[in-house]
Amino acid sequence: MSLDRPAITILTLTPDSALPTTVHLSGEIDIFTSHALRRRLLHTLRHSTDRLVLDLSSLVFCDTAGLGVLIGIQSRARSQGITVVLAAPRPYMSRLLRMTGLDRSFTMA
Repeated sequence: MSLDRPAITILTLTPDSALPTTVHLSGEIDIFTSHALRRRLLHTLRHSTDRLVLDLSSLVFCDTAGLGVLIGIQSRARSQGITVVLAAPRPYMSRLLRMTGLDRSFTMA
């Protein structure tokens, strides 16, 4: 890992209960950032509406640790009756989700 690699930036928008909770992710989800992301998303789930939108439009990299976070959050969300939506993935991320079959497991937008 080079020192100039972007870290993950997480911006959570929790509107009133009529709108979904949206989390904007930018940077990279990897073994170095996945733990912080998992903690933040679990916290967000506790205060989420019935839909949690993960905006992936600024995500530039995701490894297996990142995919593990997404899968774990989706599982926890389902147990709470919350739908996780992956929104606006870049071509790299779309390809990764297709290759792993996760595009069929998540709601995509």
